[in-house]
Amino acid sequence: MKDKDAEPERLVFSSRFSCPVSGFTLEEIEPRLFSFNAPQGACPSCDGLGSETFFNPALVVPDESKSLRKGAIAPWKDAKSPLLEQTLTSLAAHFGVSMDTPWKDLPEAAQDGILNGVDENIEFTYQDGRKSYTVSKPFEGVLASLARRLANTDSMWIREELSRYQSEKPCHVCHGARLRPEALSVRVADKTIAQACDLPIGKALDWFETVMPTLTPQKAEIARRILREIQERLTFLDDVGLDYLTLSRSSATLSGGESQRIRLASQIGSGLTGVLYVLDEPSIGLHQRDNERLLGTLERLKKLGNTLIVVEHDEDAIRSADWLVDMGPGAGVNGGKVVAVGTPEEVAKVPESLTGAYLSGRKSIPVPEHRRPYDKKKVLTVEGATGHNLKNVTAHFPLGTFTCVTGVSGSGKSTLVIDTLYKALSRQLMGSSQSPEAYKAIKGIELLDKIIDIDQSPIGRTPRSNPATYTDLFTPIRDWFAELPESKARGYKPGRFSFNVKGGRCEACQGDGVLKIEMHFLPDVFVTCDTCKGTRYNRETLDIKFRGKSIADVLAMSVDEALPYFSAQTRIRDRLAILQKVGLGYVALGQQATTLSGGEAQRVKLSKELARRATGRTVYILDEPTTGLHTEDVRKLLEVLHALVDQGNTVIVIEHNLEVIKTADWIVDVGPEGGDGGGRIVAEGTPEDIAACKESYTGQFLAPVAQTCSGKNQKKEEVKLCP
Repeated sequence: MKDKDAEPERLVFSSRFSCPVSGFTLEEIEPRLFSFNAPQGACPSCDGLGSETFFNPALVVPDESKSLRKGAIAPWKDAKSPLLEQTLTSLAAHFGVSMDTPWKDLPEAAQDGILNGVDENIEFTYQDGRKSYTVSKPFEGVLASLARRLANTDSMWIREELSRYQSEKPCHVCHGARLRPEALSVRVADKTIAQACDLPIGKALDWFETVMPTLTPQKAEIARRILREIQERLTFLDDVGLDYLTLSRSSATLSGGESQRIRLASQIGSGLTGVLYVLDEPSIGLHQRDNERLLGTLERLKKLGNTLIVVEHDEDAIRSADWLVDMGPGAGVNGGKVVAVGTPEEVAKVPESLTGAYLSGRKSIPVPEHRRPYDKKKVLTVEGATGHNLKNVTAHFPLGTFTCVTGVSGSGKSTLVIDTLYKALSRQLMGSSQSPEAYKAIKGIELLDKIIDIDQSPIGRTPRSNPATYTDLFTPIRDWFAELPESKARGYKPGRFSFNVKGGRCEACQGDGVLKIEMHFLPDVFVTCDTCKGTRYNRETLDIKFRGKSIADVLAMSVDEALPYFSAQTRIRDRLAILQKVGLGYVALGQQATTLSGGEAQRVKLSKELARRATGRTVYILDEPTTGLHTEDVRKLLEVLHALVDQGNTVIVIEHNLEVIKTADWIVDVGPEGGDGGGRIVAEGTPEDIAACKESYTGQFLAPVAQTCSGKNQKKEEVKLCP
């Protein structure tokens, strides 16, 4: 019983979420608090981006073998003002080092002082050409100097230049979670919303099933419908083969196939009926194991009462179709016709159909009779790769062979080959500024002279770029026209026949052949130039003709048409023959680069590489080169890739297509699953070795198609099989 004379106890109640001790107040918890796109939820430091840029010392000093005088500090090496070099000279004198000492040999204190600054006063001596003067002051450091310059400039050019020396790192406040601390203080089943979104979709499904038992009856009643909706949508994503993705994954890092399958999952979740869906190669980037799940999802959409039109080259998808429309018979000017229609069985019987020929087995890509041997003295080895989901893996790539890197989607193939191997080699062999993912060592670099990534990006982004200019074919063509008697009589040089310089080009369109009309809020429209009618040249240049054709007529010719036309000109004929060899006989020499497909652009790049003089010390890397290719095009592509290997080069391909994998000399299978369940080397060896590995998903699908080569030329003690 309390004393009547005691001070009465005061109880404070508040309608707001506030602490009675510290006075800290939390705003009402609402959905926008958990959105990094809303100011109420975004991290105040990084504005919801989850990352921040910083000047990376590894990019500022990309080559540690260089001295201060020879340009070790990359942003300062081409400075027009002598003040920066004089600053470095004074710093070298302060630390007692030589300007000619390689950066890697400088004392750690000198390196740190130059990059991060010195608080004590340093004697800086400057000369302006007329007099010499000395200033005593602290030094802010190269990194701080670059940051200050970036903050104070309004020039986009300077910003772009300085951005070359920047990298991204997680925000120091939210550590990549993108949300403000108040949002990250809310937990459900011991996880914040950021932790839940960082789970792979497959694991997120399991976690959301554990949430309901942790809730009170009242909260469970509220959460039941919400959880059911979440689980249904996660299941849709899982069904289309995206179980390895995390919900927090940036959309900019998704492949085209992944983005398309996410949209497909959202359509399944909508439950609409009577809708016509058009899908362009939904199987892109999918392993055969995941392909079956995708086809099941498409079947479910159909059973809802929808119609699906799918543009596809995948054999499993074609065979599962109810109706086929086969276009052809060739590509480009040789196509555009309906060759066959009907069920897959009916199309397989049509003799004019290339698709039918492969479906019926009349045509096929054969397994090579002999595989190139594994030479343990010529192996490129990546040791201790730990980027992204890789788990300290070591992978072997025999040089002078055709190697396929396989595995389910998200297993770590691109991280190993592109983000680690390619970036590391391009940095050491080509001087690239790209930073590779973490690894311990790469052995065998001394056996190489360059590495080339042949992707499906455009060969140019303007109407001026075309196959002839990209492959340097246009140079001998211009030289030939300049050597014609009438050209010599008029004093025309090769530049006269270039549409990139004044003289011979049409000045109304400046050699583009088209005029761009800006539509403000709509995409720009290109119309044919009225003056040159799209030929790109003026009348005087078009007067020069060889065998009845002007330079514009030649650019309008296809490769197949140009070959007999230039049959006597060796330099031109040989380059045309290579373009024809890679399956681009139908492409016009002057076809605008912007109109080429990804597969066509990739084959143009391959033709350029085939035309080079082979050194036998080059590594070519291709990431899913069969994307968008018919089986017949895959056959032609394989001929080109094996031709590169026959020249002594090394080709490393990331691929899901079994037609490509079965022709490989060596396979590195990554997995076994995607995301956290992957990142290990499941198996290494020949296709026969992989097919015999029960732990390999690739091996399970490869076994029926990879028949044993005749002539066993593989030394088993040198082959690392699956455990």
